[in-house]
Amino acid sequence: MVMMTRRTLALSSLAVLAGCATKAPTQAPPAPTPPAIGTFGIDLSARDLTVQPGADFFKYCNGTWLASNEIPADRTRWGAFDMLAAKAEQDVKAIVEEVAASGGAAGTNAQKIADYYNAFLNQDEITAKGLAAASQELQQIEAIRTHADVVAFVSRPDIPTNFPIAWGIGLDDKDPDKYAVFITHSGLGLPDREYYRRNDEQFVTIRREYEAHIARMLTIAGQSGATTKARAIVRLETAIAERHWPIEQRREANLIYNKKTRAELIAIDPRFPWEEGLRVSELGEVQTFVVQELSAMAPLAQLVRRTPINTWKAYLAYHFLHLNAALLPKAVDDENFAFYGRTLNGQPQQRDRWKRGVQALNGALGEAVGEIYVQRHFPPASKAQMQELVENLRRAYGARIDAIAWMSPETKVVAHQKLATFRPKIGYPDRWRDYSALEIKAGEAFGNSKRAAEFDWRRQVVRINAKTDREEWAMTPPTVNAYYNATFNEIVFPAAILQPPFFDPNADAAVNYGAIGGVIGHEMGHGFDDQGAKYDAQGVLRDWWNAEDVSRFSALGDKLAEQYSAFEPLPDVKVNGRLTLGENIGDNGGLQVAHEAYKLSLGGATPPELEGTTGEQRFFLSWGQVWRENIRDQRLRNQVLSDPHSPARYRVNGVVRNLDAWYAAFNVQPGEALFLPPDQRVQIW
Repeated sequence: MVMMTRRTLALSSLAVLAGCATKAPTQAPPAPTPPAIGTFGIDLSARDLTVQPGADFFKYCNGTWLASNEIPADRTRWGAFDMLAAKAEQDVKAIVEEVAASGGAAGTNAQKIADYYNAFLNQDEITAKGLAAASQELQQIEAIRTHADVVAFVSRPDIPTNFPIAWGIGLDDKDPDKYAVFITHSGLGLPDREYYRRNDEQFVTIRREYEAHIARMLTIAGQSGATTKARAIVRLETAIAERHWPIEQRREANLIYNKKTRAELIAIDPRFPWEEGLRVSELGEVQTFVVQELSAMAPLAQLVRRTPINTWKAYLAYHFLHLNAALLPKAVDDENFAFYGRTLNGQPQQRDRWKRGVQALNGALGEAVGEIYVQRHFPPASKAQMQELVENLRRAYGARIDAIAWMSPETKVVAHQKLATFRPKIGYPDRWRDYSALEIKAGEAFGNSKRAAEFDWRRQVVRINAKTDREEWAMTPPTVNAYYNATFNEIVFPAAILQPPFFDPNADAAVNYGAIGGVIGHEMGHGFDDQGAKYDAQGVLRDWWNAEDVSRFSALGDKLAEQYSAFEPLPDVKVNGRLTLGENIGDNGGLQVAHEAYKLSLGGATPPELEGTTGEQRFFLSWGQVWRENIRDQRLRNQVLSDPHSPARYRVNGVVRNLDAWYAAFNVQPGEALFLPPDQRVQIW
């Protein structure tokens, strides 16, 4: 039985000495290690027993906790993910401070970690230098004279910038053994195009505050006419937003894969300085590109050419300041937080400098820190148990595929092939990134950031014509998250998420299956969601389904999207069921599969009742509690409008109401708010 409470037994041997008639004393086995939470892994005190499970399961699981846990002033939400992330920050801080105190020989990872972190941490020194560190870039912006100069500046690999047309390097969705250069639209300072288009009072206010913030940033940088420039920048970004695709359309894998030759790319708008931008980006020899939002490219290219140079200079100066604010004087950093933290997200207080330093270090030298992190915080036993749990989920997913009625036998064969090729990555990469070519200098926070950006870009450029690296990770070990990579058909679980409440080797089996089992099932489910299902067992984007199966699958997805689109977390702000469909299918199918795996793990046995809870109840309580969170209204609004994940409340209530086993576990009856008649429950996997 996987993930039941671990019992460590002492293996006692009976030692008999020649000529001795005395029996050796028997050693009692050591007491089992208790779980980190409660007596079996669930925080029963967090429940609100005045709420019926069928009325609001999220609140039933978490209501007392929600009422007694305020969001820290330096955060926009507070819940299981955030608490574990805070622990990971503290763990990394201890590592970094120890390394920073001892230093290291020049060129070693220890030296780079110490100098990067210490330079970022010393905001007083950064402020004392003023804008001197960034003066070269600001002067280069001021020296721009042509649209080719504009494109050349934003194409530099060493500084973060913003622009309506951007390019990057990633896996080729139709050839997983190759890398591709992707061209996409970008250029906005607000989270999504709807922030520029909607005329509700809250969005009008945000745009007004955004314009005032831009003016203050430019004034701090010593620019004249800041108010006029800010107005022109917002007008330009509004025009960019009008040419952007709707966010839900940008999820459609087949729509955003448009391979073009170099000549075809230039033909989109022959007067746009494509060649100059690609040359500066060190992509001058690349001959094919994947253009994502194809129909937006010509209008955006034309907008770039029609916009006056002075407007671009103001736009670039502002976005340069915004994207580098943490590395610039405190006045810039504070103003940047005043809008993006306080106004846009409702966060009252800036995060401590050390916390932001840990985050910045994770972006620049994340695997160097991660290598030490896993040595201290991720025991080999946890990796072995996770591997076993993943295989149980794989077995359960296979059983679910066999059982579903809507899929034809021929498509089931290919679905099983895809399931069999899922590759789990657990904890940390087998090969750590080599940072030897990255130069980090003491006291150069801005310069270190530039060199780290340039190092990472060139690391990607040099391998464009090489075979893809299937050992690479997209997250570092201290990250509290997980992901599915469709092109490599892999599910990835960094070490930091493999801790309570998600994973506890000493917790009851139901708890682990409901928590990390649900997460594993979710990531597997992405391989079979509305977009992941478009990739075959080898990770190739192609049609591999029976056409009738596609139709039936789409109809089920439509029903699920309709359910979620009815949720309204804030007045006049509803969940976008199409934008969140992939994540909702992942949750829905993932928990179904995790429940199947839990039942399989029991081998027909009936789990014990623990503190008045059945195994079935513990399974669903565990899922409900890993999603508990309080969230500020501003952050919630931003999530609904720009994030493919549904708000946490609906990742609980929106899922369980579609699972028959939940109704039986909590005796949910018709008339209760979450009750759905059996024929309205969406069960895709």
